[in-house]
Amino acid sequence: MERTSTANDLTERLRRRLESERREIEELTASELERLAENSRRVARNALRTIERDTEEATGRMRELLVKAWQRPLIVGLSLWLGFFGGSWVTMRWLSRSIQDRIERLAELDYDIYDTRQTLAQMEVDTWGVALLEIEGERVVVLPTGTLEDPRFTWRGRPVVKLSNK
Repeated sequence: MERTSTANDLTERLRRRLESERREIEELTASELERLAENSRRVARNALRTIERDTEEATGRMRELLVKAWQRPLIVGLSLWLGFFGGSWVTMRWLSRSIQDRIERLAELDYDIYDTRQTLAQMEVDTWGVALLEIEGERVVVLPTGTLEDPRFTWRGRPVVKLSNK
C-alpha cells in the first residue's frame, strides 16, 4: 500500500515540522535569553562591586581630606590662641613685676628721703642752725635768725658772715 500524500497530509506535516522548529527556536531563544540574563547579572554584579569599591576609595580619600582640612585650621587656631594667651600672660607677668619693682623702689626712696630729712633735722639741732655755704664763689657761714643785730649780708633772711679766701 502505497500511500499518496494529500494536501491535508502535507499541511499536517508542515504544521508539525513548523511546530517542532518553532519549539526548537523557542527553546534555543529561551536558553540564549537565560545565558544573556546570567551574563547581564554577572556584568551588573561586577559593575556594582566596582562602583562600591570606587565609592569606598573615594569616601576614604574624602575622609582623609576632611581630616586634614579641619586639622590645619585647628592647629593654626590653637597656635594663635596659645600665642595670644602665652604672650598676654608673659606681658602681664612682666608688667606686674615691673610695677611691683617700681613700688618697692618708690618705698625705698620714700624711706631714704624720710631718713635724710630726719638726719638733716638732727644736724640742724646739733649745729644750732649754722650752715656752711658757697654763694657766688665765696665761702660763707649762715647763722640762725636773730644772732646778729645788724648783719651786713643776709641769705634768705638769715645773717651771713663771709670767710676769708686765704
